[in-house]
Amino acid sequence: HFAYEKDREILKGITMNFPANSFISFVGESGCGKSTLAGILTARNRGYSGSVKVGGVDISQIREEELMAHMTKITHNSYLFAGTVEENLRMAKPDATREELEYVLEKVNLLAFLKEQDGLQTVLLEKGGNFSGGQRQRIGIARALIMEPEFVVADEPISALDVSIRAQVLNLLNQLKASRGLTYLFIAHDLSVVRHISDRLGVMYLGSIVEMGDKHTLFTNPVHPYTKVLFAAVPTVGEKPLVQGIDAKGEIPSPVNLPKGCYFSDRCPYATDRCRQEKPVLREVEPGHMAACHLL
Repeated sequence: HFAYEKDREILKGITMNFPANSFISFVGESGCGKSTLAGILTARNRGYSGSVKVGGVDISQIREEELMAHMTKITHNSYLFAGTVEENLRMAKPDATREELEYVLEKVNLLAFLKEQDGLQTVLLEKGGNFSGGQRQRIGIARALIMEPEFVVADEPISALDVSIRAQVLNLLNQLKASRGLTYLFIAHDLSVVRHISDRLGVMYLGSIVEMGDKHTLFTNPVHPYTKVLFAAVPTVGEKPLVQGIDAKGEIPSPVNLPKGCYFSDRCPYATDRCRQEKPVLREVEPGHMAACHLL
């Protein structure tokens, strides 16, 4: 449970639980708070109220180096172009043995490839820029995994990759979830990717969660107007759109000048006077399905 406010980054009353061995995804327009959320969970953003606990440990009370034993982060540029493969891995775990390096490279399906080249010793000393985008991203994932975390925050980890490579990385993340019991917070804009990989899905708007539930429920029965707007915008070819006949008015407002009442009320086609005056709370609309809307 936490709230955070700094400059143009605002989160309001976020409360959530992440079950072990699960894939939780968060979606929303740019500026809705997804990466701010990721920064708080990985201790990049401090100064929030409330608490964030992983395995019972309050991360606000420990150093970032200690935090890496509990959770880590993967982004679309997790690798370092300037460093060697070994330097990339040792940056996360300086005292790693060669056996540990080989083990984690095997887990991300790179060890066999590296050994087919000029030998592991040589390739470990290769610069990251000598590898493809997909291989560099696997090195970034290896950096995260070498700390043996319980929780992985994946912030747009595939956005810079070609479509064919994206599938490989997504399948790898799923395999690692199954084999190591990892829990993921997955942040993405591509709803087709989210639909493929998620167990549960959260929808964010201007620093608040407006809807949350299991993947099947949200994709078959979205109830919040903003969720419907997001789903209606998903392009489809030869298949029925996820949602039809709804569009948002205007542009997303500034997070430092939030509307009174429901933050989506200025853009919502169904907004009432109550929506413009009173902020709705997130509540259960059916078992396991939460939404924050006065119309429900």
